[in-house]
Amino acid sequence: MFAVVRTGGKQYRVAAGDKIAVEKLAGEAGETITLGDVLLAGDGGEVKDAKGVVVSAEIIAQAKSEKVIVFKKRRRHNYRRKNGHRQQMTLLRIVSVGGEAPAKKAAKKAAPKAEAAAE
Repeated sequence: MFAVVRTGGKQYRVAAGDKIAVEKLAGEAGETITLGDVLLAGDGGEVKDAKGVVVSAEIIAQAKSEKVIVFKKRRRHNYRRKNGHRQQMTLLRIVSVGGEAPAKKAAKKAAPKAEAAAE
């Protein structure tokens, strides 16, 4: 079974056992998290309703991605600036795809008192 999940402004197609690198998520290595924003789910060639599907993932590590070099230059003006940036990311191992989402509990309504109904 596979699912398409959205995290960090990007979408990922995942299945059980996959390893993905996503934008930084809170948590330590070894913790299990759930990716709740499931857009699509399917099994083989069939596309199923993503309602109630949960994707569980284990955090492998908190790391930095590769360095991106930012170089600015204006010719003939002796202007050069060089910067680098390494984005924080989280490495995830998908543990399971499927199952049921934890049901949201409805607010309990106060039951009318038996005395008020008798009067």
